Amino acid sequence: QVQLVESGGGSVQPGGSLRLSCTASGDNFRGYYMAWFRQTPDKEREFVSAIAGSESTYTLASLKGRFSIFRDNAKNTVYLQMNSLKPEDTAVYYCAGRLNKGDYYDSTSYMYWGQGTQVTVSS
Repeated sequence: QVQLVESGGGSVQPGGSLRLSCTASGDNFRGYYMAWFRQTPDKEREFVSAIAGSESTYTLASLKGRFSIFRDNAKNTVYLQMNSLKPEDTAVYYCAGRLNKGDYYDSTSYMYWGQGTQVTVSS
């Protein structure tokens, strides 16, 4: 059983930056496809960004240029760098991982989930 633990959320003013971290337990982290999703109370869980073991990345088109994903396999950790944050980025951000194949944007294809970390962007 893989456990994912997120950290790095918090409150920030518009235009600020945050870096979220997600550390996985267990072995073979390099083989995991990792992703970040986010959710607000009034919306379904939304794909944010994903990274393959090969380090190919995919980011929601509307977030490109502000959000980026990267991983450090030696630390079993995936990161989400968020810059130029806007109030509409306020959400609970979830880390997800899988070994199986699937569409990178499809939350149902991910086997493992973190507990979520709150990001609040407000002046």
